[in-house]
Amino acid sequence: MDTKIRGLHHVTAMTSSAEKIYRFFTDILGLRLIKKTINQDDIETYHLYFTDDLGSAGTDMTFFDFPGIVKGTKGTDSISKTSFRVKNDEALSYWIDRFNKHKVEHGELQERFGRKYVEFEDFDEQRYQLISDENDHGTAPGTPWKNTDVPVEYAIIGLGPAFVTVENFEHMQTVLVDVLDFQLTGAEGSFHLFEVGDGGNGGSIIVEHREDLPKASQGFGNVHHLALRVADESALKFWINRINQLKFPNSGFVERFYFQSEYFMAAPHVLFELATDGPGFLEDETYEHAGEKLSLPPFLEPRRKEIEEFVRPFDTSDANTHR
Repeated sequence: MDTKIRGLHHVTAMTSSAEKIYRFFTDILGLRLIKKTINQDDIETYHLYFTDDLGSAGTDMTFFDFPGIVKGTKGTDSISKTSFRVKNDEALSYWIDRFNKHKVEHGELQERFGRKYVEFEDFDEQRYQLISDENDHGTAPGTPWKNTDVPVEYAIIGLGPAFVTVENFEHMQTVLVDVLDFQLTGAEGSFHLFEVGDGGNGGSIIVEHREDLPKASQGFGNVHHLALRVADESALKFWINRINQLKFPNSGFVERFYFQSEYFMAAPHVLFELATDGPGFLEDETYEHAGEKLSLPPFLEPRRKEIEEFVRPFDTSDANTHR
């Protein structure tokens, strides 16, 4: 049985506007809305999944739009930044020009751990970076979305390193290395690079050790949780047993239909998830029309009328129109 953690699965964040994040991710970043569904634990809240062309695990950035949520604050003890992979250094120059064209707040070209990157923000001041795969030989990338105007050679092809900022570095290192089988492969200043599975940009977490910052607070503009990939349900149950033995606060097995998962507190206010690679997002929609309508897993389908009365109308009928 393959029980190894394979890398990053998805990052879930909070947004002030499902409509605006839809336009930002599809029209500007060139990612695909593969699934428009609801938060299965809060039926008033949309849950949007943006991925590569095929909805591959390891390419997902997802968003909740909790009604009435306040803006989050930045600080320590948080999942603090999300990375997206592009093919090479040349692609970063393309994106700087594209960000300028679309008036997206961004930084200049920088380098860390031998890889070049460009930081940027969305309208909620959610923090991201694009990172180059120029020198990357690790976890395989995804497939560029076919319906974007971003040239295929510059397209986003998956998640890169997730950033976790913590006050207690020793605890976070113990969780990553001794519990989850990551390896510490580099350190630059307050940043520490941990890799798992095949490593590389798609299998990395960068831990920033900061004792001089206030505690972050949850809200829109911040990340809710970070998910790591496991092969299947058998592998997930192996990890659930391990997490239980170590007495981490956790959810136990959760059936999400598109994947199965478990949530656990990796550090104070730092929520991790372990999620299976499949069955995937095309279980209940065709490739050609994914994301165009509200999709509900089978156990929520009988409540469709109630749910559609709760959530405000949100038109994504153009989800597969070429941008």
